[in-house]
Amino acid sequence: MKLDVIKLDGGKGGSIDLPDDIFGIEEIRGDILQRCVTWQLAKRRAGTHKIQVRNEVSRTGKKMYRQKGTGGARHGSRRAAQFVGGAKAHGPVVRSHAFDLPKKVRALALKHALSSKAKAGSLVVLDQAVLPEAKTAALRESFGKLGLTNALVIGGAQLDTNFQLAARNIPNVDVLPSAGLNVYDVLRRQTLVLTKDAVEAIQARFASKEAA
Repeated sequence: MKLDVIKLDGGKGGSIDLPDDIFGIEEIRGDILQRCVTWQLAKRRAGTHKIQVRNEVSRTGKKMYRQKGTGGARHGSRRAAQFVGGAKAHGPVVRSHAFDLPKKVRALALKHALSSKAKAGSLVVLDQAVLPEAKTAALRESFGKLGLTNALVIGGAQLDTNFQLAARNIPNVDVLPSAGLNVYDVLRRQTLVLTKDAVEAIQARFASKEAA
């Protein structure tokens, strides 16, 4: 598929051919996208939630009362979960929430995410993401001319420092290098903006995976 290339000032920068096997998938698999997003969100969870179990509660270990003859239930410790100040039964402990997802599924999910943006008309190819000065107001004005209010901008291997600094104070705009391209960030923003360097990096990324 062919897409027009625009410049940051709104001018035309020619056109570019995008591979159909990456950007032209017609049937978007929502189940694959859901699997990948769930995998990403589970992987980044801290998993540091913690409760005190029986051996961690700081209470006396003395038997509450004698075993028989009281008419009450038999108890041996005030650390049990049924008593105020005791431990919690079957509560959360420190653990990893991550699970495995095959590399081929992750690669396919990224292709479907990119194709979904192209199919919806929410894919923009930018000539280059470079600014002479790190001025947020100037970049916000440029985005306004391009109609970008909620966007993910993917640059090349190295981001322009001025562009990155100018964009970080604009709400609902994320800027990532080509290596940071992922399914969750693509789907969470309304518009996907790719530089020409990013398109080349994406093609090389999938070419290396297919070769492997």
